[in-house]
Amino acid sequence: MEKVQNLIEFIHQSPTPYHATEAIANRLEKEGFTKLAENKPWDLKSGGSYYVVRDQSSVICFKIGLKSDFRGYRIVASHSDTPGFKLKPNGIAENANYRKLNTEVYGGPIFSTWTDRPLGLAGRVFRKTKEGLISEFVNIPDVCLIPNLPIHFNREVNKGIELNAQVDMQAVLGVKNGSEKITLNELLKKDDLVSHDLFLYNGEKGKVLASEDIFVSPRIDNLECAFATLEGFLQAKNDTDILVYACFNNEEIGSATKQGAGSTFLKDVLERIGFAFGKSWEAQKIALANSVIVSADNAHAIHPNRPEKFDFLNYAKLNEGIVIKHSARQSYTSDAFSVALFQAACDKARVPYQAFANRSDERGGGTLGAISSSQVSITSVDIGLAQLAMHSALESAGTQDVIYMIEAIRSFMEMDYSLDQPNLLIE
Repeated sequence: MEKVQNLIEFIHQSPTPYHATEAIANRLEKEGFTKLAENKPWDLKSGGSYYVVRDQSSVICFKIGLKSDFRGYRIVASHSDTPGFKLKPNGIAENANYRKLNTEVYGGPIFSTWTDRPLGLAGRVFRKTKEGLISEFVNIPDVCLIPNLPIHFNREVNKGIELNAQVDMQAVLGVKNGSEKITLNELLKKDDLVSHDLFLYNGEKGKVLASEDIFVSPRIDNLECAFATLEGFLQAKNDTDILVYACFNNEEIGSATKQGAGSTFLKDVLERIGFAFGKSWEAQKIALANSVIVSADNAHAIHPNRPEKFDFLNYAKLNEGIVIKHSARQSYTSDAFSVALFQAACDKARVPYQAFANRSDERGGGTLGAISSSQVSITSVDIGLAQLAMHSALESAGTQDVIYMIEAIRSFMEMDYSLDQPNLLIE
């Protein structure tokens, strides 16, 4: 249960991708990792541990074994962002005697779950100072709420209602006081704001239910995988391959940003590692051919009240282990080869696993694996942990699955194998 409580604390400290990346970086610093800058030369050494941050919201870290002539890269990837609402540039509005935050939708949140609860405002701002432009992270808990329309004005509300992003989902800051106006500078208690990336968030801290087998929390998708894969990565040791952990921003909006999984971030880091150890162009390609990426993004658990929404043979259950995702259209990159490899890692760690596929008449979502493969084409498998209410403001998942993910990733990072297709040799 300790790891679950640590996960809950990590999520609570991470209202935005900026805060999540900062929390990960702080953990890496405590573990002795050295920070690198993309705009400066890298001096890498055998036995060293390093990390690099892009746009303050994505991080890649890696551990180099004692052998400088490494075979390939053992990679695990997750994402740091969550569906929600982002503040527009001109973000404070007034009408009907209220002050409101003018927001737009980020990703695919379930609108109704964001109503009638205290919401925080967090992210990063840039300020103009005597020293020049500086970046700061901000976090204001319980600053606003999105009120529902009373049932008296919509008697059919419990039969379903369409909430309009521009009309119904604007958050109330407070009541106007005469003609006085509030500015973002005043709201954030910051001077000389130049620009911002600010998001609404649910500040409720996660809890373990009385049964002790389910916990509830905001942002389980995908901070659960971000946390658990980091733990497994940190525990692993490997002198044959470079161990790599990546946590990307912007998965919820397609990853097509300079810091997303669709960017060259991972490719750039892998190339610079190879160059630092004198690998030629061909040697780099050989290293990639010997590499594997595990894309870790949470999966849908079968719903207790709507089991008919799931394939009757390929559904995921809470606390039943790692979910291996399958899709004929390859929105999940798992294939027989990569699945056999990852299942071997789970078997070695005595971690259970289960297969997930959508109903044939339902189109499922995509994830990091297929997107990152467009930049770094290597053997890939898509996995996750089962959860309920994905993209809700408050989600739920199984407590035991956190431990399963940590152990599975550690085993994957350490397991010896050969990728000489069509043969898969495992120790």
